[in-house]
Amino acid sequence: MDEESPVVVIGAGPQGLAAAAHLVERNVPVLVLEAGHSPAAAVAEWGHVRLFSEWPELVDAAGARLLAAAGRKAPRAGFPTGAQWIEKYLAPLADVLGDRVRYDSRVTGVSRLGRDRLVDEGRGDQPFTVHISSAEGREHRVRARAVIDASGTWSSPNPAGADGLPALGEAAAADLLSYRIPDFRDRERFAGRHTVVIGSGHSAVTAVLALAQMAHDDAGTTVTWVLRRAAVGTVFGGGEADELPARGALGVRAREVAESGVVSLVTGFRVERVARDQQRAVLIAEDGRTVTADLVVVLTGFRPDLSFLSELRLELDAALQAPARIAAEVDPNAHSCGSVAATGAADLAHPEPDFYLAGAKSYGRAPTFLALTGYEQVRSIVAELAGDHEAARRVELVLPDTGVCGGTGLFDAPAASSDGACCAAPPQVVQIGRAPASV
Repeated sequence: MDEESPVVVIGAGPQGLAAAAHLVERNVPVLVLEAGHSPAAAVAEWGHVRLFSEWPELVDAAGARLLAAAGRKAPRAGFPTGAQWIEKYLAPLADVLGDRVRYDSRVTGVSRLGRDRLVDEGRGDQPFTVHISSAEGREHRVRARAVIDASGTWSSPNPAGADGLPALGEAAAADLLSYRIPDFRDRERFAGRHTVVIGSGHSAVTAVLALAQMAHDDAGTTVTWVLRRAAVGTVFGGGEADELPARGALGVRAREVAESGVVSLVTGFRVERVARDQQRAVLIAEDGRTVTADLVVVLTGFRPDLSFLSELRLELDAALQAPARIAAEVDPNAHSCGSVAATGAADLAHPEPDFYLAGAKSYGRAPTFLALTGYEQVRSIVAELAGDHEAARRVELVLPDTGVCGGTGLFDAPAASSDGACCAAPPQVVQIGRAPASV
């Protein structure tokens, strides 16, 4: 294979830029392809949200070294917003990488030169071909010695429908639904209205807390928090036992607002249909219960876009759509602990040599990804591509514990820890209506 061809990194987000920094350190040619107009375009869409990770967990070591060599310093303390993450670290890192990062370059396909998915002969000796579409729709392709897909999952949010498909009527009510954490500084959009938040992860908790503050200040503003799971279980996290204090604080505050009654909590509600009542959305569950809202914020997680990888030979878990070797470690059906092991090149490899999924996309549909995990992934992958197999095998990551341990699964009842103190009993569930026979 042509060693002068670059390693192509898909996505100029945190992990993509970190991969590029490691490749630069090892004098390996690299080209980063970013669909957006600027670095970390996905992060910019939630720039108003404050992260629960502190700066040391958000800065990759190679990225920090590259910045230092250019006379710039990465921040060392505090909890940034997404916008601050870009301003103070990601954008400066992209600037240092310079023309190695190409914007408005959407990857539309990855394959082997002259070899479709079916062909065995000489496959591993052929370079990758990466097909690209510009913002103006012009198409071209580049050759690559290896490909690291760090494009994330932000562009593919899960629907409100509990079966993984859009609920009946969901598309027709799209103007009443949002699939991102809204910017709650736009208070007029929510004040005096009823907002429903669907989801149980940190994004949903963040949205619920912001809306709860509005409801506390304005009696006309109401909030309903809808969970698919039958019991609260580990939704409130590990509290003070969480080694990321800001993450633990989110759960503590969420429990407080749920128990105070400022937010109405509904469990076991799996959306089957979305109907319209003029300018309001009516969510209808599988069991016939209904919730009517002025606005619905759907924060049910994300899934990887694998469409442009259809000509590659990937080994993915059937449920999570994550690399098969790491699926058991990240499966939310199996555990809710923070004890996920570090994943490196060997864990992320596929039958297609020199192709890797990294970052949030490597976790498929699992919601437990941390920036630190992704930084360790790309460090190991780049070491492997550079021929430093010992460094690729080495583990240089210690993850903070969530303080939550128990195999609660997605829909299981709460599981207690050994001292019985892990999981809280669910707050009182509000009474809601049932769908009329005509719906």
